Amino acid sequence: MTKVQVTVHVPEDIQAWLWWKFVGAATLGGIGVVARVPTGVWRQIPQVRVMVERAAQEVVAVARARGVHPAADIIDQIQRVIDALPPAHMTSMHEEIIGGRPSELEYWSGAVVRLGREAGVATPLNEFIYHSLLPQERQARGQV
Repeated sequence: MTKVQVTVHVPEDIQAWLWWKFVGAATLGGIGVVARVPTGVWRQIPQVRVMVERAAQEVVAVARARGVHPAADIIDQIQRVIDALPPAHMTSMHEEIIGGRPSELEYWSGAVVRLGREAGVATPLNEFIYHSLLPQERQARGQV
C-alpha cells in the first residue's frame, strides 16, 4: 500500500465559498460567451471589465438577499482570477455554446436570474446574458 499525504482546505463558511465559485462561473461564463472571444481578448477591454463587475455585483446582491455574505473584496478577487487565466482560456459554457452544444446556461446565468427573481433582486445584465444565449441553447438541445 502506498501512503499519500493530502492537504484539504475546509472553508469556515462553505456557503460563502460556494457562492464565490458561483459568482465567478456565472460571470466568466456569461461574459465570455456574449463577447465570443477568449478571456485574454475581452479582459483587455475596459468596457467589458465594467460588464464583469456589474454582472458579478448582481450575483453578489442575490447571495446577500439569500443570507450569504461573500467576502467584501469578492469582485476584486474575481478580477484577479481573470487576469491570471491563460490568454486562450474559455469556460466550458463558452466552448459548448460556441460549438453549438448543450451547455450549463440554465445552471449559471439562468440560475442567477431565477434566484434573483425569488429573492426580489434585479439582475438586468444577467437577464440580458441569459436571454441572449437562450436561443442558441434551445437550438443545441433541439427545442426550436
